[in-house]
Amino acid sequence: MSNARRYKLVLNAPMTLTFVAICVLALVLSSVTGGQSDIKVFSVYRSSLSDPLTYVRFFCHIFGHADVDHLINNMLMILILGPMLEEKYGSKLLLFVIGLTALLTGLVHFIFFPGSMLLGASGIVFAYIVLASVSGFRQREIPISFIIVAVVYLGEQVYQGLFVSDNVSHLTHIIGGVIGAICGLRSRR
Repeated sequence: MSNARRYKLVLNAPMTLTFVAICVLALVLSSVTGGQSDIKVFSVYRSSLSDPLTYVRFFCHIFGHADVDHLINNMLMILILGPMLEEKYGSKLLLFVIGLTALLTGLVHFIFFPGSMLLGASGIVFAYIVLASVSGFRQREIPISFIIVAVVYLGEQVYQGLFVSDNVSHLTHIIGGVIGAICGLRSRR
């Protein structure tokens, strides 16, 4: 018999891994349906309030992604930050952050950007980034790293939103970052 240690796989971040799996499945479904699943379920846009799917899209747009690159960029950050945040704050707070970010970004896009579709988890990514930087707070202390993250990440989004014309919802990033900051600061109490 060998004295070698055996390693086993553990499900260390079930909510994070479930979120990623749903996003991957949504992209596969989009590919199979020629993008129709994105239009019906995994994006938010101005539509009739009498359509029940309008309300589903307020939450489910975070699972849809335009292509593999879009998915990978968002999922890498979620996979890097999610397990740490899930361990520190628990699955319930992260689920709340995800749900609130999805709803608020969906509503804002629905109301203020009627001529375009929104899909993707970048608002969640920004919520996670800022939430992670808040996690270093102690009583009556403000970490310099939090200020730098807020200025660099959120400041860049404000700048790009005002001066760069691209196909990115910078307001979604800002909303996600603000939600991450508020939830992180409130959970310290």
